[in-house]
Amino acid sequence: MTAQDFIRLALEEDVKTGDYSTLACIPADAKGKAILKLKEDGVLAGVQWAQDIFHFLEPEAQFNIFLKDGDAIKCGDIGFEVVAKVHTILKAERLVLNTVQRMSGIATMTHKYVDKIKNYKSKMLDTRKTTPLFRMQEKQAVAIGGGYNHRFGLYDMVMLKDNHIDFCGGIEKAILTTQAYLKAN
Repeated sequence: MTAQDFIRLALEEDVKTGDYSTLACIPADAKGKAILKLKEDGVLAGVQWAQDIFHFLEPEAQFNIFLKDGDAIKCGDIGFEVVAKVHTILKAERLVLNTVQRMSGIATMTHKYVDKIKNYKSKMLDTRKTTPLFRMQEKQAVAIGGGYNHRFGLYDMVMLKDNHIDFCGGIEKAILTTQAYLKAN
């Protein structure tokens, strides 16, 4: 799934045939400004997604970035501002906030764990156990927080777990069968 696909599907899910509250009371040509005011300390993530979401709806929207992905943030900081049609701001608001909040939370927690192991010969890896259709953002947030992406899906690495071993009939059989499969494919 591309970034554009994600944005289109997420907006379609939320807006469907229209934001009737906005359509009912705000003129279509009304312009406005919105800011992202941060409410917790941590690591910011999702700014580029926010910009992409606003520009998906209104390519000429003015998007001013004050803090970028990966920056340390404090409560009260302003991350960005957008100047656009009010209809655009209100359509994008929930998707932008959900994306930035989720990604910043993941980046912040990842950074905390990475900091705890910084004196060891170790690195923090993520998992593919992610929120459906949000894997791209969650894995990006791990990287922003200082972690590493392990594998994106079932298709990019072999990783035998207990369920594979059990269904195959034991660890030796699972390893030998996997080696033969890899050699053949």
